[in-house]
Amino acid sequence: MLFRQLIDLETSSYTYLLSAGPRREAVLIDPVKSQLQTYLTLLRELELTLVKTLDTHTHADHITALGDLRDATGAASVMGEQSRASCVSERVADGQTVEVDELVLRALSTPGHTNESYSFLLERGGPPMVFTGDVLLIRGSGRTDFQGGDPHASYRSIVHRLFTLPEQTLVYPAHDYKGWTASSIGEEKRHNPRLAGKSEAEYVAIMQALNLPDPKQIDVAVPANLACGQPAA
Repeated sequence: MLFRQLIDLETSSYTYLLSAGPRREAVLIDPVKSQLQTYLTLLRELELTLVKTLDTHTHADHITALGDLRDATGAASVMGEQSRASCVSERVADGQTVEVDELVLRALSTPGHTNESYSFLLERGGPPMVFTGDVLLIRGSGRTDFQGGDPHASYRSIVHRLFTLPEQTLVYPAHDYKGWTASSIGEEKRHNPRLAGKSEAEYVAIMQALNLPDPKQIDVAVPANLACGQPAA
């Protein structure tokens, strides 16, 4: 398996490149528009063909590269079926799989950060890993105060869905602001300060007290991302 974790320093956003199998086909998860040339260069240097791009949710802090990558490579853009983005090539429902060469990613509906958030669990083609978007972060969790976010749904997505995965499953979020690059389900169950030993009511109280400012790009990013990061026709 080929695996690369890429970062957009301006927004602390992670993008993941995965490939496995003889056809050298690849998938990108949560690509950032400003990093388009980086992705294209890396694909060329590694002699990979980009087949699919996935967004875990409609991002509010950066503009997606889904549309630009589809134009540049022909790769199909994929989001969960609840997304309001009408521009995506494919929609996946909870439990469906995304298959690229020998990679199999299972879509898990994990609302809470937004009402259309998905995680993607690697079931074949590499070690057990889950790409959690903004729902579960390393020693934290994604805010729940806009885009249909709901702290109750967030708790249930994490505790009743993600935390039921095997503890050795590696956790790769869409962001980190402290320099962490990966975690595991077992680590987060034991050490995540918002969740370890917390009831749903305690978690909801924590999330409702955050009082965070809006992301700087939210007014631009959300409309752009509903168009896959491209201007309206």
